[in-house]
Amino acid sequence: MAGRGTPATALLDKQKVAHKLHSYEHDPRHASYGLEAAEALGLEPGRVFKTLVAEVDGKLTVGVVPVTAQLDLKALAAAVGGKKAKMAAVPDAERATGYVAGGISPLGQKKRLPVVVDASAESFDTVFCSAGRRGLEVELAPSDLVRLTSAVTASIAS
Repeated sequence: MAGRGTPATALLDKQKVAHKLHSYEHDPRHASYGLEAAEALGLEPGRVFKTLVAEVDGKLTVGVVPVTAQLDLKALAAAVGGKKAKMAAVPDAERATGYVAGGISPLGQKKRLPVVVDASAESFDTVFCSAGRRGLEVELAPSDLVRLTSAVTASIAS
C-alpha cells in the first residue's frame, strides 16, 4: 500500500492492529458515501459506520454511527456530558480532522477530538469505517476502534 496510505492506516500499522483494507471505485454522483461503500463492497449496511462531526456546546465531537441511521444529536451531547449539539460546518470538520468530507475517518485525525461510537458496533465481530479517503474502508474489531480513538460507546443512532 506504499504511497496510498492515510493517517488512519498509518495509525493501524503503527499500533499493530489487525485490520483489512477494502477499496472500491467511488462514484461522485452517489448521494451517500456510506451506503455507496456498503453496496460496492457487498456488505450488510448495519456493519458499515459513517463518521460525522458535530459541535457539542461549541466543541467539535465525532459521532460514529451505522450508515443506515441518523446521528441523534441529543444523545451525542449527553454521551459527552454536553447540553446542545448541532452538525459541524464541513470546512470545520475537514480542517480539524485533516480529511475530506466523505472520507473522514475516526482514526488518525489531525486534531484529537472526542469520539462516540454507536453501541450497535459492539454486536459485530468486525465493523467497517472510512480509512481516510473516499473509496477506502477499513475493517477492524469494534474494540480496537474504540481503543484507538479513546471513544465512549453509547446509543447515538436514530
